[in-house]
Amino acid sequence: MSFPEVDVVPTVAWEDGTVVMIDQRRLPHEQVFVRCRDHHEVGAAIQDMVIRGAPAIGVAAALGLALGVRNSSSESTTLRAEWDDMCAVLAASRPTAVNLFWAIERMRRRFESQVATGGEPLRTALLDEALAIQAEDVAACRRMGDLGAELLPAAARVLTHCNAGALATAGYGTALGVVRSAAREGRLEQVFADETRPYLQGARLTAWELQQDHIPVTVITDNMAGHLMARGEVNAVIVGSDRIAANGDVANKIGTYTVAVLAKEHGIPFFVVAPVSTFDLSTPTGADIPIEERPAAEVTHLAGRPITPMGVAVRHPAFDVTPHRYVTAIVCERGVARPPYTESLRALADRAP
Repeated sequence: MSFPEVDVVPTVAWEDGTVVMIDQRRLPHEQVFVRCRDHHEVGAAIQDMVIRGAPAIGVAAALGLALGVRNSSSESTTLRAEWDDMCAVLAASRPTAVNLFWAIERMRRRFESQVATGGEPLRTALLDEALAIQAEDVAACRRMGDLGAELLPAAARVLTHCNAGALATAGYGTALGVVRSAAREGRLEQVFADETRPYLQGARLTAWELQQDHIPVTVITDNMAGHLMARGEVNAVIVGSDRIAANGDVANKIGTYTVAVLAKEHGIPFFVVAPVSTFDLSTPTGADIPIEERPAAEVTHLAGRPITPMGVAVRHPAFDVTPHRYVTAIVCERGVARPPYTESLRALADRAP
């Protein structure tokens, strides 16, 4: 089957001196846009999950820094102190997604190269850099989509976990970029979207995106994945990532590890799709990746209503780490990495864009 490709709502954009993003907390029922007028509001939007997904967070942070400098009237030494504070505010918004820190570091380099010019030339240079990060992410996603589609069986029945689509990036998506490319090429039969408790990114966001693109999607609860695999209804698993360690261990939304173990048990390939900016080759293994703990209320409440006894103890790690032994291949915009990942990831990271 082949399906028409439809552009989804942009995730984040620069508009009239503000950073505008779709409020992903309100999807799929409402399309509400949040307008951030300073870098503090951008940081709060990232922290509060208005925007989420590692590449999208990186783009938002870059635009937030450009916005912060545009709002500042300082020059020279005073501006540098303000800049360091801006970077610190945005870096503190989410700890696990390495794309955030990659984007901040790239903006730092542009700041250092232009700070002596000051004024409008500096503001223009930083905005140009942020917009370049945004455009490069879309191009990278389209390239990953095409590379990943080549790895799928002819009639792919894909299971995905969380949302690694256009909403998690500047456009097109990582894991869902592969789904979109496969659909365009007539290689896709069905997508199963794990609901992805407790934030329901699969049920709310992945399902909404794929509906927008007229791609057949079926939502399942997280504990149904093994059942469908055992029945032969799934023949590939595709997920995104928030950080990939040097040895190929992969941090992604909580529950990914469980899906990877089930896929291994059933002989189903498990593909990770993420840009090079998600590689963290300075981190040796997944054990060294910081795991964000989010508020208990995201577990104890659903749509604002309590679903657990009052006062019960709660754990809410937002991510888990899938050991590299469960990963069939890692797709990035520069190619496909396979074991041993310590060698293949380095080779791709060092390859010219």
